[in-house]
Amino acid sequence: MNKVYPDAKSALDGILKDGMMVMSGGFGLCGIAEELSDAIRDSGVKGLTVVSNNAGVDGIGLSRLLETRQIKKMISSYVGENKLFAQQFLAGELELEFNPQGTLAERIRAGGAGIPAFYTKTGVGTLIAEGKEVKEFDGEKYLMERGLFADLAIVHAWKGDTAGNLIYRKTARNFNPMMATAAKITVAEVEHLVPAGELNPDHIHTPGIFVKRIVEVGAAKKRIEFRNTRPRPAA
Repeated sequence: MNKVYPDAKSALDGILKDGMMVMSGGFGLCGIAEELSDAIRDSGVKGLTVVSNNAGVDGIGLSRLLETRQIKKMISSYVGENKLFAQQFLAGELELEFNPQGTLAERIRAGGAGIPAFYTKTGVGTLIAEGKEVKEFDGEKYLMERGLFADLAIVHAWKGDTAGNLIYRKTARNFNPMMATAAKITVAEVEHLVPAGELNPDHIHTPGIFVKRIVEVGAAKKRIEFRNTRPRPAA
């Protein structure tokens, strides 16, 4: 089975449809599947529910799908760096299911493991608990959270092989590995593609069985969310 596609557009052919749920990996601007998210934008698909820790920053990453109004709902943890996100939400143009970051990560992991729901103390007695079941275990209250399983996951890896095995680098391991397990179809973009068998099995983070399609995109742009500088003292 050939999993390798020549570009992001062809890697998504036949998969995209209106109203689908998409998981998008990465943390901040690290490890985001930028080529694949741009291909989703270019396809014109709309009414999407997107699961992502954040929505990029203005003009980068998932924010480009907000610009074209293709996202109907975000399931997220951190949205503070995106003015467009805030504007659309406050105007009632974008639905938001807000999650504590650890809860979001566990919801994704649970979905990938076939666990429909779990209990956590995080959020008990807060707005997060509204409308959710609360149970008591050993004298403590716990909130029930549902696992998440998407139609499509797009992930970015540092290196992959033609069988779909993936290796991530540093912070890019935050959400990408668990999202790769939690969708009907996972499409990966990799910076470096090598023949099957070349990766050390002990170094593989996502086994190829989870990855249906893969595209090589070259070295990722090293973007910085905040560039903080201070004037140097005169020599």
